[in-house]
Amino acid sequence: MRAIIHKIAAIVMALVVVFSTLSVTVDMHFCGTTLVDTALFKQADTCGMELAKVNTDNTADCKVSDKGCCSKKQFVVDGQQELKNNVDSLTFDQQVFLTAFAVTYLNRFVNLHDSVIPFQHYTSPLVVRDLQLLDEVFLI
Repeated sequence: MRAIIHKIAAIVMALVVVFSTLSVTVDMHFCGTTLVDTALFKQADTCGMELAKVNTDNTADCKVSDKGCCSKKQFVVDGQQELKNNVDSLTFDQQVFLTAFAVTYLNRFVNLHDSVIPFQHYTSPLVVRDLQLLDEVFLI
């Protein structure tokens, strides 16, 4: 169960990194108040009113384009560009605090009493005779 939770957490953190660095551009083309086209990551197609204004000499046919009814709107969401934080940007007091915190936090879990074994160099006595067999005492 614990391994599954670790895998799910790893996938979630990878997705967070991917989506925080992703840049998105949405391009929209409007004719008047009507949305003609939307596009992600590229330019939206136009309605052709700009071409009608350029190609025709008769301005009576393209009064809408003379008013400049066509407009483009673009929404840009920039992702995070730098993922590595610099330690140089921290002040000296912040660096001292972080090192002191890390040392005290890591030393909290070190148990010195468990690493000292008092009977490490003790040799057990030699068995001269089997007392359980002599006294006929057996564990059942």
